[in-house]
Amino acid sequence: MEYSAVIVAAGSGTRMGLGYNKAYYRIDDRTILEHTMQIFLDDPECLQVIAVTDSQKYMEEITGFWPGKITLVRGGRSRMESVSNGLNAVLCDTVMIHDGARPYLSRECLDALKKAMETEQAACLTVPCKDTIKKVSDGYLTETVERSTIAAAQTPQVFRTDLIISCMNRALQEGYTGTDDCSLVERYSYVPIRAVEGSYENIKITTPEDLKQKGL
Repeated sequence: MEYSAVIVAAGSGTRMGLGYNKAYYRIDDRTILEHTMQIFLDDPECLQVIAVTDSQKYMEEITGFWPGKITLVRGGRSRMESVSNGLNAVLCDTVMIHDGARPYLSRECLDALKKAMETEQAACLTVPCKDTIKKVSDGYLTETVERSTIAAAQTPQVFRTDLIISCMNRALQEGYTGTDDCSLVERYSYVPIRAVEGSYENIKITTPEDLKQKGL
């Protein structure tokens, strides 16, 4: 399955307390963003990696590492605007949208998503919730949510390109902000989204504790 990958890495990363975008934090002499992109750069079925980022200097440097396969796009004022900017540069009929701060995506998860897209129009990595989930109202517990019916969404989330662009455009027109990319498809289409087994290793690096979890 040939596809484009949109890597969203334009956030400020305030929760990391670095004073700069966490995507540029270095692990083993490479930035988090470089680690995140590598699995797509190594996949011959990925024809295009679109890095949505906000540092001109870094954008120029990273293009030199992998000429020809990387398309660089400016980030927007929000994650959704950044995704939209990336989608406008997509060349393939299928697109994966991935967080720039998830550098631990496995080949098994990537292949499982591609397998799902042989018959689906949209798919998302998910993992079961480990904790008991409660509903809260006015500071009091009101209900225990049946754990077997819920899952934590991860990225990549993968779509037929025309589907996600159509849903994104409608969301922008209405001023709707989705919690993730799948939420736009849920709201603006009747297309079912296949849940694909993810991995607890596929964490998003958001706080210093996430780095400690990986022994960094």
